[in-house]
Amino acid sequence: MSAPPDLHPHYVRACQNVGQPENPFVARVLQEADKTDEIRFTKGITLKIAGNNHPVPVQRVTDDDLGVLASVLCHAVFVKDLDLGYNLLTDAGAKTMATFLQENSSLQYLNLMFNDIGTSGAELIAGALYRNRSLVYLRMTGNKIGNQGGMFFASMLQMNPTLEKLDLGDCDLGLQCLIAIATALSQNKSLKAINLNRPLLFSQQEETTVHIARMLKNNSSLVELHLSKHEMKNFGVERLCEALYQNSSLRYLDLSCNNITCDGVKFLGELLKHNKALVILDLRANRIEDDGALYLSEALSLHNRTLQALSVVSCNISGKGLTALSNAVKSNMILSYMYIWGNKFDEGACRSFSELIQTGRLKADCTDVAPYKVDGCAQLAELSHGLQRHYYWAPRHKVVADTAANASLAIAAVLEY
Repeated sequence: MSAPPDLHPHYVRACQNVGQPENPFVARVLQEADKTDEIRFTKGITLKIAGNNHPVPVQRVTDDDLGVLASVLCHAVFVKDLDLGYNLLTDAGAKTMATFLQENSSLQYLNLMFNDIGTSGAELIAGALYRNRSLVYLRMTGNKIGNQGGMFFASMLQMNPTLEKLDLGDCDLGLQCLIAIATALSQNKSLKAINLNRPLLFSQQEETTVHIARMLKNNSSLVELHLSKHEMKNFGVERLCEALYQNSSLRYLDLSCNNITCDGVKFLGELLKHNKALVILDLRANRIEDDGALYLSEALSLHNRTLQALSVVSCNISGKGLTALSNAVKSNMILSYMYIWGNKFDEGACRSFSELIQTGRLKADCTDVAPYKVDGCAQLAELSHGLQRHYYWAPRHKVVADTAANASLAIAAVLEY
């Protein structure tokens, strides 16, 4: 490959041509990118222009800044990943990005999380993906696109054959667009991961869960599914489990922050006795209690040899259930990641998990507790590990292994499937 063009000089000239003042944050990122060695340019580089997680405040990217940046990047085929999260982009910026996506044939990852893009911006970006054939991963997290904005993405999923990961979490999706997305995924053969966390639902009938379950019976490509904060109850869990008896592709199921009790977990326990696909199960912030923990531990101790990671953080489990889960880890060598903080620890549970960690059966970066002693008695302290640890932010310098973060199938990359 010939020497890549200089991004920063092009940016300076582009700002001068349109009379737009330079954004010092953007300029600095482009200067750093220009220093990248040729080998990385050959493989493709990532531009991290996210407005959060900086030692000092930065000048966040506006719609005008994006217009200049897009003109610089339009022919920069070596830029594969673009992170514009936590900036000040509105629907006008979404229009610029939509035009860029229609013309660009190299960008694979685009992060627009927590900007100020609304319904009309969602329509433009979704429309651009009718033509775009390079983008693999899109994050719209936290943009309030609403039910109608979600409908545009549902329509796009019926036509786009290349998008593999779509994050619409915290986007104020509604009942109609969730049903439309489930319907689209019954036919879509390319999407491997979708985040539908925290929709705005005003019905107690769990219609969306029923449609998603119906989709799972027909979909053979989806690997990762996030249904956090869906107000899901035991009825909905039962429908999902019925579907997953017929599904052999789903690896990561996120049911966190719902209204699931031990009765609902009983269906999951029975599913785990037969399911050979699930690798990650997230049940944090449900009220599964000791009985639910016992259902899970029985399935994991005696039957299941596929699940690698289980999160039961803040599930109102006491010592009896926690000890049962520690015994499941002892007898099941495949189960390697266990997250339990926020429950009711007694001395027996603390001792059981301390032994697992001290003997190396449960590695320190594969759980969210660390053992210590007070007056000779085992105690557990919290560690900042967990499923999707880096979902809302990521350290600018890698300080932990991907497996310790477990953010979006870090245990097994989605493309491996």
